[in-house]
Amino acid sequence: MTTHPADRGVRNIEPKAPTTTDGGVPVPHDEFSAQVGRQGPQPLHDFYLIEKLAHFNRENVPERLPHAKGSGAFGEFETTEDISDITCAGLFQKGVKTPMLARFSTVAGEKGSPDTWRDPRGFALKFYTEEGNYDMVGNNTPIFFIRDAIKFPDFIHSQRRKNGSGLRNHAMQWDFWTLSPESTHQVTWLMGDRGIPRTWRHMDGFSSHTYQMINAEGVRHWVKFHFKTNQGIEFFTQDEAERKDGENADFHREDLWVNIREGNYPSWDLHLQVMPVDEAENYRFNPFDLTKTWSQKDYPLRKVGTMTLNRNPESHFAQIEQAAFAPTNIVRGIGFSPDKMLLGRVFAYPDIHRYRIGANYQQLPVNSPLSPVNSYSKEGHMQYEFNHPAVAEYHPNSIDGPTADPAKAYDFGAWDAEGSEIFRGDVKPHAEDTDQAQATTLYREVMDDAARERLQNNIAGHVSAIDPSETDLLKRVYAYWTAVDPDLGAAVKTKVEASERGTHRLRD
Repeated sequence: MTTHPADRGVRNIEPKAPTTTDGGVPVPHDEFSAQVGRQGPQPLHDFYLIEKLAHFNRENVPERLPHAKGSGAFGEFETTEDISDITCAGLFQKGVKTPMLARFSTVAGEKGSPDTWRDPRGFALKFYTEEGNYDMVGNNTPIFFIRDAIKFPDFIHSQRRKNGSGLRNHAMQWDFWTLSPESTHQVTWLMGDRGIPRTWRHMDGFSSHTYQMINAEGVRHWVKFHFKTNQGIEFFTQDEAERKDGENADFHREDLWVNIREGNYPSWDLHLQVMPVDEAENYRFNPFDLTKTWSQKDYPLRKVGTMTLNRNPESHFAQIEQAAFAPTNIVRGIGFSPDKMLLGRVFAYPDIHRYRIGANYQQLPVNSPLSPVNSYSKEGHMQYEFNHPAVAEYHPNSIDGPTADPAKAYDFGAWDAEGSEIFRGDVKPHAEDTDQAQATTLYREVMDDAARERLQNNIAGHVSAIDPSETDLLKRVYAYWTAVDPDLGAAVKTKVEASERGTHRLRD
């Protein structure tokens, strides 16, 4: 590696260098445009004026849907343990150091929304490996609201703003959740203490999905990624977060920037949960269900290495806003699983990047790999890398163009498809699979009395925004939590009915 990923694309402009157009032509003035006479019209051929205004009009690209509000930093991942029995991926071999980029974000809020809203946090990582880019697109929770990608657009619509009022509406959020009982586990996390991390530095990150790892002998295992913060877990209470919303909407972004600037580099230790392939069929829970976790008693955490963020971006737009993460970026030794959400994301993420940034988004410096690109892709919007004209433009060819090498290629992952018919239905149930089982365990066995009280208050505060006229919806909300624990359902109902009520309705 000759150039750090953070340095690619940076212009080093000499002091007092002449201002130029974007085409490199020196300009006549920085402050005054041309006009006819002292008070006359402006000529269209003042092309520097036109360039500045036209470029300004196009400075933004469409914001992400979702995860619009976020920031990040560059760093390094060092593999400190030997896990060659699990994977042959180069970046996970002991002693290897890999430059990387991390982006943290909220899910539902727009680019200008407060950092400290109650919301899951995105935890997206890009590793610039010698075998190509590897991306892990996760969250700060080990589970998610749904387990089938076909529901994802509906879920996001329910969390955003209503068409008529243009306002966020708690009624439609709870409408979706209560009609999607698989959301119970994630909503319990969201309404609990970890629903508002104090900073990005004080939260864990997870792959959430199950992946497959393959070693040099071809032996396969199912794995889950856990990035455990070395700063400790800290969170805001609802009251603290609401105060912070008004004080500094960019609190998390500022905290990360300032700490890295001052040399207080945050770090996370990566651990894996590893499941032998032949144990998946009879495990207590479906191991490919994104709404479920694996017990760490059954599959203990195995340390891999440490991620350290030690360098702020030079340009937030070029290196963070234009950064594009996708689960399609896998490397040899890492494959997919039959997780329906993961397989849906494999299509959706590159597709949104092509829409948001352009067909050649992977040629942007922040997204381009350190390894050579030997591709037959050509042309398209904003192409600026291209094959030498002597290189073949198609395959097969007779002039020595690039040729696939299976020995160096990625492996999608392999598993038994259990038949060849087209099936539409829920995930395969396992022995202890219910939508509420793990939420019940989280509430009864993981939380202490104080945490349970905060959970009840957070739920009631959120539900209280619903207009009391939405009686059917409120009944579903109380039933939703009663299915987790009868005492929880009763407490939520009592607290909601005793609080000041809001005006959010489904049909506004």
